[in-house]
Amino acid sequence: MNEPTALVISAHAADFVWRCGGAVALHQSRGVKVTIVCLSYGERGESAKLWKEEGMTLDKVKAARRAEAEAAAAALGVEDIRFFDLGDYPLELDRAAKDKLVDVIREVQPRFILTHSKYDPYNTDHMYACQVTLEPHQTEQMGWKPDTFLDISEVWDRKRAAIECMQGQEHLWDYYTNVAENRGNHFRRNSGGQAGGRKATHAEGFQSIFPRTVDEL
Repeated sequence: MNEPTALVISAHAADFVWRCGGAVALHQSRGVKVTIVCLSYGERGESAKLWKEEGMTLDKVKAARRAEAEAAAAALGVEDIRFFDLGDYPLELDRAAKDKLVDVIREVQPRFILTHSKYDPYNTDHMYACQVTLEPHQTEQMGWKPDTFLDISEVWDRKRAAIECMQGQEHLWDYYTNVAENRGNHFRRNSGGQAGGRKATHAEGFQSIFPRTVDEL
């Protein structure tokens, strides 16, 4: 029997760490082979710290962002991470790039796909990544809200290690740590009430049709 697979489609090189690094580590640890696709490096809009270094160039920023993402993927236990290098702000996929993404989906045959929310007015690259991901699949989606909570307590140290690989966005480390802790509170409350719920120190939020708490997606 073939091993189960999953696919993460990330607009920029760090997005998969912040938003679903725990889910990636958890499923990897349970025998699901996760493939990560980074559509861009986030070299223009998400690398401010790198651009402040003397003598920095676009190619150097891309190389640094790639190294960070590869280190983060390794920290999460992922061996298969791919980079499309399509540019950012705006992120754009032509016909050839879309065909390439479809080829990856066909190759991986994922049990599930994780990507960005459909509505994100603060970052149109994220919305676009979702739109492109849904094109070969289902197009009827509502606005995203977290109503499925995944306990990632057992692999939080891996996600934090992956977060710290993102040197170019150090200002987000504590923010996404706080998000994970808040999601842990959501998990506890939705698994039986604040007093009687399951203990969870860290969690991630996803969207489903009905609110639920899960051990795996």
